[in-house]
Amino acid sequence: MDSVTPLAVGPGLARPHRWLCAHPRALDTLVALVVLVLILIGAVAGPRMRHQPLGAFFVLLAVLAAASLVLRRDLPRGVLAFNVALTLTELITNDVGPPRTSIVFGVVVALYTVASRTDRPTTWRVGAATAVLLTGAGMLFALNPWYSQENWGLFAWAGLAAAAGDAVRSRRAYIAAIEERAVRAERTREEEARRRVAEERLRIARELHDVVAHHIALVNVQAGVASHVMDNRPDQAKEALAHVRQASRSALEELRATVGLLRQYGDPAAPTEPAPGLAVLDQLVDGFVRAGTRVRVRAEPPEELGPLPGSVDLTAYRVVQEALTNAHKHAGPGATAEIRIARVADALEVTVEDDGAGTRTEGPEEAPDGMDGSGQPRADGTEPGGGHGLLGMRERVTALRGSCEAGPLPGGGFRVRVRLPLQPRGGGDL
Repeated sequence: MDSVTPLAVGPGLARPHRWLCAHPRALDTLVALVVLVLILIGAVAGPRMRHQPLGAFFVLLAVLAAASLVLRRDLPRGVLAFNVALTLTELITNDVGPPRTSIVFGVVVALYTVASRTDRPTTWRVGAATAVLLTGAGMLFALNPWYSQENWGLFAWAGLAAAAGDAVRSRRAYIAAIEERAVRAERTREEEARRRVAEERLRIARELHDVVAHHIALVNVQAGVASHVMDNRPDQAKEALAHVRQASRSALEELRATVGLLRQYGDPAAPTEPAPGLAVLDQLVDGFVRAGTRVRVRAEPPEELGPLPGSVDLTAYRVVQEALTNAHKHAGPGATAEIRIARVADALEVTVEDDGAGTRTEGPEEAPDGMDGSGQPRADGTEPGGGHGLLGMRERVTALRGSCEAGPLPGGGFRVRVRLPLQPRGGGDL
């Protein structure tokens, strides 16, 4: 009868529920008509009422009781008091034959409304007062004996209305609390993910500063000494250059150890080749093809792409590498990945899609990097088991002021789309 939260109705009632929530007055009018019909049917259905005609006064009371329910949301206690007064009037006056207690249906709906919109102590105080008042009036003024079932029926209907309203209010509060906790938990996970990313950045920056700052300062000082004494005291200049060499070697070793903590498992310990780029994309694709993943490449010729900044070239290569790795690991056997690389205005667009043709039998722990078992992005963007595939990809793209989109496709499969600006904003290549 009252508005409820979406979780309180079944999926089959979702559309009627939305319509009734949008038109509460129409719902209250429908309830009033149903109550009027119940009152009139109850007035002639009893064995002692079949031969008693309906008086015009009772019909008027029934119409007033039902019509007042249209305002039950706006004036719940006023409507309850009005219906109690009408019921007492019928019990006391009984103009035609014995009193027709079916008029209590108006009180039942009004009391339910009050109970569903107040707290439990108020519900039971109002419910007890209503039940005692109606039952007492029936026992004192009705033509039936005081112990008749009609009098006790008034008590039972009032108690049932109060109990039903209290139960609905409790359920509504329980569902609202569940939804609020779910929203708060999601917000907490997102905040925790952002906090961990910020802490990781700070830790890396602090370690790199500790490694580099001291040794670079020594190199600067010793290089200045060597430059100053180069002509007059070559032996001292050689000694200063030896210190420069030692300091730089120490810086490289400590830097290698620090960066090694950030490498994924399987990366070479001391790479000596130049940083990879789209120029060696065919070698990367061949490696995945040999591993069993079908790959199609749709890339513009190098002359159409033009010269790319080193950071953009490296990031594009790493994005393709990470996306193909995810496709090989999670798309399943028989899957096909497609790579599209194109220059659009002053940006490079890289798109990698897989059709997910394989049958996935893994559990949630085997979901694509950065995704949960339902195909939705994880709150922290990390892989199951501690990986950071999508998170690292987004960090690379964000560092270049680019945009990164990753998610499941409607028809199945997964897509990674990256846009990297070719004109640096706020700085050049690092």
